[in-house]
Amino acid sequence: MEKLQGTIIKGIGGFYYIEVADVIYECKARGVFRKNKISPLPGDIVKFTINDGAENTIDKILPRKNVLVRPPIANIDRLFIVVSVCEPKPNTLVIDKLIAIAENNNIEPIIVITKNDLGDSSMLEEIYNMAGFKTIVTSSITGEGTDKIKGLISGHISAFAGNTGVGKSSLLNEIAPSLSLQTGEISDKLGRGRHTTRHIELFKVCDGYIADTPGFSSLDFQNAEKILKDDLPFCFREFEEYLGLCKFSTCSHTNDKGCKIIEALSEGKIHPSRHENYVAMYNEVKDLKEWEL
Repeated sequence: MEKLQGTIIKGIGGFYYIEVADVIYECKARGVFRKNKISPLPGDIVKFTINDGAENTIDKILPRKNVLVRPPIANIDRLFIVVSVCEPKPNTLVIDKLIAIAENNNIEPIIVITKNDLGDSSMLEEIYNMAGFKTIVTSSITGEGTDKIKGLISGHISAFAGNTGVGKSSLLNEIAPSLSLQTGEISDKLGRGRHTTRHIELFKVCDGYIADTPGFSSLDFQNAEKILKDDLPFCFREFEEYLGLCKFSTCSHTNDKGCKIIEALSEGKIHPSRHENYVAMYNEVKDLKEWEL
């Protein structure tokens, strides 16, 4: 019997695969986790036991820095939000929901724009550069942007998320050809890709871990990753300097009289796309109560 500590890199069918110094151990979680309705997740740092003649067991999950519901993963440092300039058409509301979830969980969001060879990325760059995010333009044809992403992966646990068909798997294959992740063609009829990623797995790449995550074409913001209306403005970093300065302390920053954020919007200091999506998200969660979390 031997006690070890390592990082879960994937979980399939009730088995968890834990890496320690480049060695992978297969383990089952003890029944106490199921009893307490806790599921080990990729990214978890765990203590486990190597049992002679029996299954190895996860004994303890160390305190988590953060946890995401979608994608279900723990201890993420950076969330690379992948969006294509076309095929499928970029959905800024989905991007901004992902950014808000990252900000709310103390994860650094990084915008990655793919398929730059197929269209103009200037509008997306304008929106997210103006809001103060790292924005990287990539091309699978020229390899543009790949080295920047590699540098940001080093020394961190990072997740990649975005709508189905935006090219996450292609991008990861470009960063680390050894991954050989399955990719799918875009369905012309639906305008979105088929789901090609089967499970979440952490890969050791560029002196860090990266996670490829199942593609999705929508995000249930209200139910999957709940953010209270009072917390939502803090998930928009360009709002920060104006918070607390509005005429009324109950200001929702949607269209209220004396709102400093509305004033900044009218002065061109906040991009209309970002504020429009804030309003849409606020309306989704305005009736959500803390006890419902």
